Formats: sequence, C-alpha cells, structure tokens
Amino acid sequence: MKYQAVIFDLFGTLVDIYYYEDYYSVQAEMISILKAPSDDFAKLWRDTADRRVTGVFRTLEENLEYICRELNVPATSSQINLAKRVRFDYVALALTPREGIIEVLSHLKSDGYKIGLVSNCSAEPPVIWRYTPFAPFFDLTVFSSVAGFQKPDPRIYHIAIEQLKVKPESCLYIGDGDSQELTGAAGVGMHPVLIRAAHEDSAHALRTNPEIDSWSGPRISSLQEVLDLVK
Repeated sequence: MKYQAVIFDLFGTLVDIYYYEDYYSVQAEMISILKAPSDDFAKLWRDTADRRVTGVFRTLEENLEYICRELNVPATSSQINLAKRVRFDYVALALTPREGIIEVLSHLKSDGYKIGLVSNCSAEPPVIWRYTPFAPFFDLTVFSSVAGFQKPDPRIYHIAIEQLKVKPESCLYIGDGDSQELTGAAGVGMHPVLIRAAHEDSAHALRTNPEIDSWSGPRISSLQEVLDLVK
C-alpha cells in the first residue's frame, strides 16, 4: 500500500467553499438582528477571524457578545441566539457533501486506509460534524478552533499524524490550497495534492492566502481522482 492514510481539508475539498455573496448575506442578516452598525460590525467580524479559528472565542456567542460590547450595541440574549442560529444554519448547509465524496470515502474505508480531517474553522463545524454524512468514515478530525492553532502551523498536522499513528510520508493530503495548507503539509513530510473543481475557479470564492498560482505539485479536479492516487 503506497499510503496508509488520506487526510482531507474540509471547505473547498469535501464540501464547496464559501462564496462572497452567501457569506455576506448571512453577515448582513446577523447585523440586522443585532441592530449593529454595518461597517463597524463587518470590520470587527473580520478582525476577530483568527480568534474564531484558533478557539480564543470558544463559541460563536462569545464572539458576537464581544463585538456587541466593543460597539456598545445592547443586544439581548435572544438577539444573540437568533444571530447564532442564522450562522449555524448557514454552516450546516455548507457542510453538504460534494457529489461522489461519500462513495470515495466508502472505497477508502473498505480498502483499509485511515481517514483524517484537518480543517481551519470556527466553532460551528465541530458541533455540527457529528450530524453530517461524513462522520462515520473519519478516524480523526482536527479542527483548528479546538486544537488552538491553524494551518499551516506544523502542530496541527502533527496532531493528525500522531493520533492516526502513521508516518507523515505515508499520508496523502488533499486540499484546495487555502491558507497555505499544501506547503504546510509538505513541510511536515506529507504528500499534498491540490484539488480545484472548475466551478470554484471564480473571483466569487472566499479564500485566504490561496496558493493555487504558486503550487507546482500534483493537482486533481475531482475527489474521484483520489482513488487513482492511492492505487
């Protein structure tokens, strides 16, 4: 067996990436519920992104309460909970599997590969994950908001390696290249592969520090190609 484990990114890999239009529509709905000044809320939401993704804000409520305090917005607990629900519903919908991915995971599982997830994300996906169709197939999930650090920090990859009990060179890493994740995976000895579906080559896709233009390693355009990589 060429590889012992396949480790996936989440957004842009197992599920579609966020798109600006949807993302900002949800943000606008939260702003409306909280009766917050739009531009100021948007700036603080953006400025607190790293704290969401690394678990400084342990819950979405903590993040929203912090922003409201900073803006002197007297939001009630009911408003906070309603804004939270809007965001949770959005993330839950975003965690819809891409076409064919469940079949790919099933093949990998039946062939004896260990399957892991390493994801930069806020507090919502770890809560929702257990209810998704993905959960039964994964031997390990490492969410940055739980781990306390995010890709491309080597520590987040080492958690996966150590808990899966495999060597990094036996790990195939599949990601869309957001947050310099492929370079990070290569740096710890994994074999990273860029996945980019044609419909996501769009200026409307919401990404942070993508490395698609600089990536010279292997690429695929669909998750079904993962099965060819592990042969």
